[in-house]
Amino acid sequence: MMHTENDVPKFGADFIERLTELFRWRRDVRRFRTDPVDAAVVEELVALATLAPSVGHSQPWRFVAVESRERRERVTENFNQCNAQALAAYEGETAALYAQLKLAGLRQAPVHLAVFCDTATEVGHGLGRTTMPETLCYSVVGAIQNLALAARARGLGVGWVSILDPQRIAAILDVPGDWRLVAYLCIGYPQEEHLDPELERYRWQARLPREGLLLRR
Repeated sequence: MMHTENDVPKFGADFIERLTELFRWRRDVRRFRTDPVDAAVVEELVALATLAPSVGHSQPWRFVAVESRERRERVTENFNQCNAQALAAYEGETAALYAQLKLAGLRQAPVHLAVFCDTATEVGHGLGRTTMPETLCYSVVGAIQNLALAARARGLGVGWVSILDPQRIAAILDVPGDWRLVAYLCIGYPQEEHLDPELERYRWQARLPREGLLLRR
């Protein structure tokens, strides 16, 4: 659909400042209140996520709302197993610090949303991914960032749980074999509000300086 210049939205300085503030306050959340989140809000977040760009317009994102208590328990058990294995890989002070970190809000978060990439999709006819097939999953990551920002704007927090066995989670959720787990998201209202990332606040990793991140050739 062709639009005239008058139809195209203009984003002024105030909007840009607020958008920058949204980026800064989009924190990974692990500490949730148990207050329920309206199902319509979750559906709206998923709809906004699908406005993300995708390679070849393939739209490979697939969302699974995990509502079964039994499935949630199995996911949590898998996290506990994988987390114990991860802890065993560290030693000394690093292991002690890791053990103190809260790395998931699976028990408290009212919404669990698994996000998969349909690696077998024929949508988009393979355009743009012959030499870089990984761009299919990168497209899903872009959709997740959309969702996280949209959630933050609505006062919700999102936690991305990656300490999981992807194949085991796919089996627990009984999804097609060609779906690859990209993210397991916990969504809910945060118990706390912080501008700094939790892993920075608990001295796991400081933010890298911006200098040197942009190379010029």
